[in-house]
Amino acid sequence: MGKYTDSAKELLEHVGGRDNISVVTHCATRMRFVLKDQSKADVKAVENIGLVKGTFTQAGQFQVIIGNEVATFYNEFSKIAGVGDTASKDDAKVAAKQNMNVLQRMVSHLADIFTPLIPALVVGGLILGFRNVIGEIKMLDGGTKTLVEVSQFWAGAHAFLWLIGEAIFHFLPVGITWAISRKMGTTQILGIVLGITLVSPQLLNAYGVAGAENIPVWDFGFAQVQMIGYQAQVIPAILAGFVLSYLELGLRKVIPNVISMIFVPFFALVPAVLIAHVVLGPIGWAIGSWISDVVYSGLTSSFGWLFAALFGFAYAPLVITGLHHMTNAIDLQLMSEFGGTNLWPMIALSNIAQGSAVVAMIFLNRKDEKEQQVSVPAAISCYLGVTEPAMFGINLKYAFPFLAAMVGSMIAAIISVGSGVMANSIGVGGIPGILSIQVQDMLLFALAMLVAIVVPIVLTFILAKTKMGENAYKRLGKTR
Repeated sequence: MGKYTDSAKELLEHVGGRDNISVVTHCATRMRFVLKDQSKADVKAVENIGLVKGTFTQAGQFQVIIGNEVATFYNEFSKIAGVGDTASKDDAKVAAKQNMNVLQRMVSHLADIFTPLIPALVVGGLILGFRNVIGEIKMLDGGTKTLVEVSQFWAGAHAFLWLIGEAIFHFLPVGITWAISRKMGTTQILGIVLGITLVSPQLLNAYGVAGAENIPVWDFGFAQVQMIGYQAQVIPAILAGFVLSYLELGLRKVIPNVISMIFVPFFALVPAVLIAHVVLGPIGWAIGSWISDVVYSGLTSSFGWLFAALFGFAYAPLVITGLHHMTNAIDLQLMSEFGGTNLWPMIALSNIAQGSAVVAMIFLNRKDEKEQQVSVPAAISCYLGVTEPAMFGINLKYAFPFLAAMVGSMIAAIISVGSGVMANSIGVGGIPGILSIQVQDMLLFALAMLVAIVVPIVLTFILAKTKMGENAYKRLGKTR
């Protein structure tokens, strides 16, 4: 009998047995189930298993938090359940879509595009944040000079790091078209080539179009096409990527296999590039500009505080639904249009607020050793920008700390937007997010961060003593 045999048998029983499991995989800390009938899962019974630290359902998957030993437990569970170990996370995502409505599937598609890009975006955000510190903050010679101005080493580092920052953000369309090809199961190198054609050096840089007197063109005799690049543009890349993928998928069905290697790539890529520059590029740019103008105008208008309050309060629930993935596209569009984003600071503040509510719960439940194993790592990850463990493992389970965090996030967002705080880029959320804030706004953002820390902690303590808190503890069968 293995170390986790009893726990694995209990979990199998409480998720409805092997016949109720469509796909099961695991990540760094969680078991991910796609169940045929989610109503057969006994959530309370699962959470009462000694090894289990919490559960939640997201993107059509029933997820069970195990901890660092999840890989070993998964192997034991697979043997007992007889579900095999050949399923991949992609298999789970495909199966999970059967449990989603139309809106959830659309959001899932958007998440599939941006999720593979997150490591690069995080690195890019950190790099631009570091360049921000050494190149913009006057910390030397009585506050009159930056590190770059007094040190050749730091000047060289500042210039060198832009090589990476530019590759990530200016050439982002290459990553997007690759991610779409990967998602759609088409030829990924064609997606990369398509992306490169959108940002090629021979094109007029997107940032220089507004001030250009003469825009170069491709002259076909009967028609001319402007040679405009789409550096940092999100929507043109998304549209072009899907056109290429659907062309390739359609051509595979009609072109015989014996010649498909030659003709499918050619008749998919060439028309896709032409359509991208003639139709989709201009249309996507117009749509992206309209979206960014609406968001930016809304946040900088006299009613900006109201928009900030709504967004700050509702962002955490958006994470539950997965709709928060849409903000990546909006942030990136704002960066390309306005040289920064006033949306990202609110996201970082929401992360901090959720982590702060967990900090309060760590103190309130300090005698509960099992919960400490979940809450302490969850609070740390929240402060570093990853909110799901805290939200699903602690805050949503009790409800009142989740509400406290939403209120704290709302107040902090109002301060941020009301003060005109702008971030140079997106990147690591939570406390490290201050590195991405424009230098002149850092103190104001620090004030908003303080609010996002203090308000949720205080409010969580207060709500714990109310009827709402008492009912939460009774519902979970816990004592304080």
